[in-house]
Amino acid sequence: MQPTVTIKRLGWLAAATIVLGVLIGVGAGLLTLLLYGVEHVLLGYIEGPELPGPFGVPAARRAISVTVGLSIAGIIWYLMRHKTTAVPSVKKAVAGKRMPFWQTIAHVVLQIFIVGSGASIGREVAPRELGAMLAQRFCDLFHIEGVDGIDRRMVVAVAAGAGLGGVYDAPLAGMFFAVEILLVDVTIEKVAFGLGMSAIAAFVAVAIKGHHLFYDITAMQPESTPTLMVFALICGAACGVGGALFRKGSQWAEAHKPTGKAILWQMPLAGLITGLVATVVPQVMGNGRAAAQLGFSTFIPETAGTAGAMQSASSAAASPWNLLTGGGNVSDSASGGGAGSGMASFCMLQGGSGPSGSVMNAGFPLSQSNIWMLLGVLALTFVAKALVTLMTIRSGASGGVLQPGIALGSTLGAMLGLVWILMFPTDSVTVCALIGAASLLSASQQAPLMAMCLVMELSEAPITFFVPVGMAVATSSLISKWLLSRK
Repeated sequence: MQPTVTIKRLGWLAAATIVLGVLIGVGAGLLTLLLYGVEHVLLGYIEGPELPGPFGVPAARRAISVTVGLSIAGIIWYLMRHKTTAVPSVKKAVAGKRMPFWQTIAHVVLQIFIVGSGASIGREVAPRELGAMLAQRFCDLFHIEGVDGIDRRMVVAVAAGAGLGGVYDAPLAGMFFAVEILLVDVTIEKVAFGLGMSAIAAFVAVAIKGHHLFYDITAMQPESTPTLMVFALICGAACGVGGALFRKGSQWAEAHKPTGKAILWQMPLAGLITGLVATVVPQVMGNGRAAAQLGFSTFIPETAGTAGAMQSASSAAASPWNLLTGGGNVSDSASGGGAGSGMASFCMLQGGSGPSGSVMNAGFPLSQSNIWMLLGVLALTFVAKALVTLMTIRSGASGGVLQPGIALGSTLGAMLGLVWILMFPTDSVTVCALIGAASLLSASQQAPLMAMCLVMELSEAPITFFVPVGMAVATSSLISKWLLSRK
C-alpha cells in the first residue's frame, strides 16, 4: 500500500533531497580530489582526459606504488576488522544495519587510497557508503522515518545512489542504482526522490572537482547504422556470457576473502603482482578508466573515413594506443622508459611517426597484421584486468566492480568490433566498444537501466546510440540472467 502524500511528507522529502544531496556532493567532490592527490604523490600523475592512466610513470614506480598502497591498506583493514566495529555493506545498511561513523570514514578513504596507488578495483563503493552513512545520521537526527510513513530504507538507498551519481556526475545512473539494485522497487516517489538527490549531489561535486569528460568516444561515427543493431545482438550475447562469468568470479572472490592475518601478506602480494603485470600492461592499474579508454580509442582511419568518424589530434595524443608507444602528452616523469618497453614494442604499429611531441598513432592502417596486433593488445588487457581485479578482491581489498566491468566490456566490444568492421566498414570500433561496455556492465550487475545510463553519461554519448546500446543491454541482461539462474 502506497503511503498518503501530504504536504508534511513532501516537505521532509524535499529537505532530505537538498540537505543530503549537498552533503553527499561535497563528499563525492572531496573524494575525487583525494584520489587525484594520492595519484600525484605516489605515481606522479593525475588521471584525466589527457592522461587516462599511468602510462608515463616509470615501471618501478608503478610497482612500488601499488605494493605499498595495498600493504598499508591491508594493515589498517586488519586492525579495523578485528579491533573495532566492522563496516557493513551498503545493501546491509539499507536493510537496517548500522554504519559506524569514523570506521566508515576510514573505510571510504582507504578505498580511494588503494585506487589512487594503482590497485585494480573500482572506487564507486566509497561514495555510496558515505552517502548511506550520512543518510542514517540524518534520519536519526530528525526522526524522519516517523514522519507520515517515510521509509528509512528508501532514504538510505537513495543517498547511496546519490554518492554514485555525485562522484561520476551521473544522476540517472545514481537514481537507477537506488531503485533498481538496492530497493528493487520503482515508484514515482522513489524515482523523483532519487533523481533529485543525485542531481544535486552531481551539481555540487562538479563545483568542487570540476567537470571533465570521463571517456573520450570522439573516434565514433556521428550516427547509428542498421548494421549496429545486428552487432548489438551479437555483442550483447557475448557480453552476457562474459558479464555472468565476471559476476560469479567477483562473488567467489568476495566470499573467499581472508578473515584473519592472511590479509597482511595477501594484499601486499596482490599489490606486487599487480605492479609486475603493470610493467607490461600499465592500463591494468586503477579503477579501469585506462583499460576502458583503450577500447574506446581503437581507431581505424580507413573505416572511419567511410563512416564519418574522425579522431582529432588531441584525442589521438591522449589515446592509450599512442601513450603506450611513448608518444603524445605523457608526463615529464616518463623520461627513461616510463611506458614500459615490453608493451611499447608490442604496440608499435604502422601509424606513422613525426617530430618529437607529434601524434604517432592517430590511427592504424587496416591490414591483417595490424588487426591481429590490436586484437592481441586488447585481449591481453581484457584478461589481465579481469584476473588482477578478482585477485585484488580475493586478497581482502574493499571496492567496486562497476568501472572494471566497463573496462572489460569496452575491450571485449572493441575486439568484436575489429572483426565486425572487416565485414561492415561503415561502423567504427569505438561504437562497438561503447555497446560492449554497457552490455557487459549490465550483465555483471544485473541492472540494465543503471548500466546503460552510467556508460552513456560517462561518455556523453549522443542520444541516438541509446537504440543499439539498449538492444545490446537487453540481450546481455537476459542471457546473463539465464546463465546465473542455472546451478
